Amino acid sequence: MAVRLLTTAHFGFSTLRFGDAQAYLRAAKALAQTGRYPLQTDYGSFRAPGYPVFLVAATLGDPGRVALAKVANALLGGLAALVLAGISARLFRMQSLAALTGLTAALDPSFILSATDVQSEPLFLLLLLTSAFLLIVCTDRPSSNAGILAGAALGLASLTRPSALVLSPLLAAPLLDRRSPLRVRGHLVASAVAGFVLALTPWTIRNLRVYGEVLPVNDFAGVAFYLGNSDLMARFGEVRTADQYRAWLGELRRLAEQKESELKAAGDGSPSRRLRAYVRSAFDERRASPEATRRLVELKLREWLRPYPNPLFWPAWITLPVALFYASLFLAAIPGLVNAPRRGAALFSGAVLVLSMFAHLLFIVVWRYRAPYWDPILILFGLFGAAWLASRFQLHRPGPAGR
Repeated sequence: MAVRLLTTAHFGFSTLRFGDAQAYLRAAKALAQTGRYPLQTDYGSFRAPGYPVFLVAATLGDPGRVALAKVANALLGGLAALVLAGISARLFRMQSLAALTGLTAALDPSFILSATDVQSEPLFLLLLLTSAFLLIVCTDRPSSNAGILAGAALGLASLTRPSALVLSPLLAAPLLDRRSPLRVRGHLVASAVAGFVLALTPWTIRNLRVYGEVLPVNDFAGVAFYLGNSDLMARFGEVRTADQYRAWLGELRRLAEQKESELKAAGDGSPSRRLRAYVRSAFDERRASPEATRRLVELKLREWLRPYPNPLFWPAWITLPVALFYASLFLAAIPGLVNAPRRGAALFSGAVLVLSMFAHLLFIVVWRYRAPYWDPILILFGLFGAAWLASRFQLHRPGPAGR
């Protein structure tokens, strides 16, 4: 937490650099002042409610207290590091490795940076890791109470970042753990699913009452799908300077406003009609330009997998160490996953890697979106992989008699 607070002090406790910060603050202010969540926050849609609700609580009912929000994010980041250390202790049963895991998570560049501004990643990360930890506890004991809490934590994570909905099938993972009878495993899965549904349902019912349609979290999927698959997104690969990026970003906002105006003029006001219209527009643009579609897919893959932050915004003295950090974790995580003592946990983690990547490839890929999903797994299995490689090296190292 101290590292996050020091970094926040460097950038400023009252400054807002994050592009979506104002949208979160507007939603939180409307909620604090009226007791109702706003019908729209930006782009003609409304943001997921988890983080704005947290902002109201963290700022004691006054979201204008940005400093309090940043301190709360720093606290969330510190707690997430502790939870990840707890996961390591349960998976690998090595206290020194668990301590190193917690320290690495505390110093993870992406985690630190996201905790210094008004953005949802710290809350989302803590909820996601809490769900994973409780799911492990649920299968190890076994415990239906832990299962309910694991599902509820994933539900709250989905209310913070709807992309987490793609992980909901993984709540069935206890079924594959043969340490318990099938009846017990089925009960654990039912408990986890019940917790997930209980956390998500009240908000879904609210959306049904307000919009007359079933919206599990929010109505941003159409906007995100169109913008993430538009011709303009395909041109992002041509951006070479910070000025070009700012011009491109302004064009992106104008495009979103233009599409929203067109939908309103056409009478496509309901969430389902807007979703269909956005999806049609995206498919029309992609069918009209197959070569640009190929470049877009390649661009998204590069953006998701590259181990360094965008050099448009960060100097070499930052990008190079961060690239070394992530490249090392990527390489070490491979033997870590292959040789993990708990094969089920390794397969579960592999499923998270794949599902989270493809879920974002369908919509918008931003480098920071990867961090909450991939960084914990890379840290866990990267450090274990490094320890495994070190032990193998020691095992095959010749002793004095062999020199």
